[in-house]
Amino acid sequence: MKFLQKELKVPAIIIALVVVVSILFHYPIHIENALTLQPVSEFGIRISFCRILFEPVLGLLLFFNRSFYALTELRFLLFWVLVVYAVYSLTKSFLVKERKLRRKYIVDQIVNIPIIIGLWFAVFVVIIFIPLPNNTIANHSSDKILVTTHSHTDFSHDGLISEENLWKWHQRNGYDAFFITDHNNHSRTLDFVQAQRDHKFAGEPLVMCGEEFSGSNHLSLLGLRERFSTKGCSDSTIIQLAHASNGAVIVNHWFDGEHKSLEYYKNLGVDGYEIENSATDLSYDRKVYHRIRDFCEHNNLVMNGGLDFHGYGNACSLWNAFELPGWRNLDPASKEEAILKIIKTRDQSKLQVLLYKDRPYYTRKYLYLSPLFTFFNYFRTLNFYQVFSWIFWILVVAGIRIRFSESNKTAKHIPENRLVPFLGVLGALFMLCLGLFYFTRIKDLTDYTKMYHEYSNLLFTAGAVFLVYSGLVTFFRNRSASKR
Repeated sequence: MKFLQKELKVPAIIIALVVVVSILFHYPIHIENALTLQPVSEFGIRISFCRILFEPVLGLLLFFNRSFYALTELRFLLFWVLVVYAVYSLTKSFLVKERKLRRKYIVDQIVNIPIIIGLWFAVFVVIIFIPLPNNTIANHSSDKILVTTHSHTDFSHDGLISEENLWKWHQRNGYDAFFITDHNNHSRTLDFVQAQRDHKFAGEPLVMCGEEFSGSNHLSLLGLRERFSTKGCSDSTIIQLAHASNGAVIVNHWFDGEHKSLEYYKNLGVDGYEIENSATDLSYDRKVYHRIRDFCEHNNLVMNGGLDFHGYGNACSLWNAFELPGWRNLDPASKEEAILKIIKTRDQSKLQVLLYKDRPYYTRKYLYLSPLFTFFNYFRTLNFYQVFSWIFWILVVAGIRIRFSESNKTAKHIPENRLVPFLGVLGALFMLCLGLFYFTRIKDLTDYTKMYHEYSNLLFTAGAVFLVYSGLVTFFRNRSASKR
């Protein structure tokens, strides 16, 4: 009985902390208007059953994915993982009484460090590249539709998703329509749009043609209906071409570099600016934000949100809500024209920029501490079902550990001695499989994206090295255990 009480002490403390933080410090996830910074009651959050069932894994991965400065914060996460691992290992070493076994334990922990780093990289790949079942938006309005004005396929040099899968992704995430804005080309997009108009696949969400022009700043050309080349063109020429074809022009993520002044693009005749963009850092300097917003309001320019999805990166966290009564009764051409009309007439009253809000705003200051705050903020957002999922899995893991401990009471070795390298082998196999998938996509896309080639090489190399190292550690530790 004393043994059981001891083994359940830590799980009980963890459960108590989860419950206390989720109740006393609760932060409700909500949809926020990016221009008013107020919650929007017409839109809610839908959490999938799969997400709740595996909340301790999927929930944490997705929460780190949505971090304001995800790439930087994930690197700091590795730092804290190594710190915790070092403290844990040092503490454990003092519990090993025999000097010879203590020395062996310390050596094993040092050998584990490259595997810990490899596992972090595998988790990093999952967070950034795997489309996990994230929370989606629930549209409770009767006359508003959700639209993406900025997205990419693997016909962009930096895209990692096919047109078909991009369409499915938008369908899963509750969109009614989206523009494909591949870099410096739109011919393949026009073919995909026409295929939908010819009823070769479902009509919702509606696909529309655009292009992201790389001039002095990236510009989204929306509503393109004709094929033309933008190579070598100036900003002014491109804007004139887009408007001549009855399209609209948005300045993308101007805050990411500020290459030309706000006035420069206004004088060229752009229709508006992105006020948020989820492919860059999810938050940028709020002084710059106010500059853009004030400038657009003063000069009657529309503001929208750039999802800027490339098939990887941040989970869906941004939507444009267009007020279009009777949308369902319109034909595809009329639907597209209705969306473009709001942009071209710059009617901000009919266009809301919506943000997924699951944590308080923070700056880059003290970013090295962000993983600690991320864990705290994550537990603050949990609802009853998510808390129950945590309790369930904590008790399951505790039960497995107790059973293992009871059947190995006389064992001198530490259980993770063999578990860590085994997990390393699994992580390596995952990277190799993903690298193989990317490799199969290279052949037909050599003239467009280089991402498949680059990432398949990276994953093959990292996976192979990781597999050899973890495999050798697993082999020698299993052989050593069998001799005892």
